[in-house]
Amino acid sequence: MNKYFVGDNLHILQNEINANICDLIYIDPPYNTGRNFGDFDDRWKSMKEYTENFLMPRLKECHRILKKEGNIVVHVEPANSHWIRFALDSIFGEKNFRNEIIWKTGGHAKNLKKLGRMHDVIIVYSKSNKAIYTPLYHPYDEEYMSKTKVEENTQRRYTTTAIHNSQPDVSPRLNLRYEWNGAHKQWYVSKEKMQVLHDDNRLVYNGRGIPRIKRYVDEMDGIPITDLWTDILQIQGVEKVDYATQKPLALLKRIINIYSDENHLVGDIFAGSGTTGVSAIQNNRKYLLIDKNEKGRNIFESRVEGL
Repeated sequence: MNKYFVGDNLHILQNEINANICDLIYIDPPYNTGRNFGDFDDRWKSMKEYTENFLMPRLKECHRILKKEGNIVVHVEPANSHWIRFALDSIFGEKNFRNEIIWKTGGHAKNLKKLGRMHDVIIVYSKSNKAIYTPLYHPYDEEYMSKTKVEENTQRRYTTTAIHNSQPDVSPRLNLRYEWNGAHKQWYVSKEKMQVLHDDNRLVYNGRGIPRIKRYVDEMDGIPITDLWTDILQIQGVEKVDYATQKPLALLKRIINIYSDENHLVGDIFAGSGTTGVSAIQNNRKYLLIDKNEKGRNIFESRVEGL
């Protein structure tokens, strides 16, 4: 695909875009902030009018052009996120909700009437239960590494985790209840597996003879990225372009790498300055961009020339 369309996104979707072609759609739509940003006017009579008359027809088209394994990621502000969730529930189905990601955007402006807002909401739905998902991990930081131990004979760093259930009556597994090294508990592994771990020096015993499983740091993936994102900063320096509400490339890189694979098609029907497309190119994806503002496409094309 690799195309940036300029025009009304609903008209273009209905008349020029085939069904079932996108693997991922990311949108950062206007959502009735009551402001005119210059590059687009975000003022509506009510959230009801905005949701029913403007957003939902476009979300239905997004559903149509997504593949069965596709995901849609919608970037909104907390004040209106419940309206967007309702719309997505009705189109994609409640069971296809995947995550509500909280992105810490920063800011310390004084607010005398309510708590200051420091986050955006990123809502993820899939088209089916076979949706693409790739877990990502942070490398272990110094604080985590300082709590690990060093195995004397190999000098490998390791940590330990429990291998028995401390609340067996909450999740009873009678087949995993047996005696090991004098302790009768409900374990997380079978007795045969426990013996293998013991023989492989993968168990660490406390003073009462109760084992914990040894996990070597060099065999672990890292710290899983969860639905709270505090490590991606707002746009700074040379990345900033002359377009309202631009999002950082680091944010799109994470979304694209979690919810799509290489050579997949990533769509954005509110493309603006084309950050989604730039990130798609940088991460070996194809792009489909739509926006009514010719200025956005011009900025995108100049950004691509600089890659």
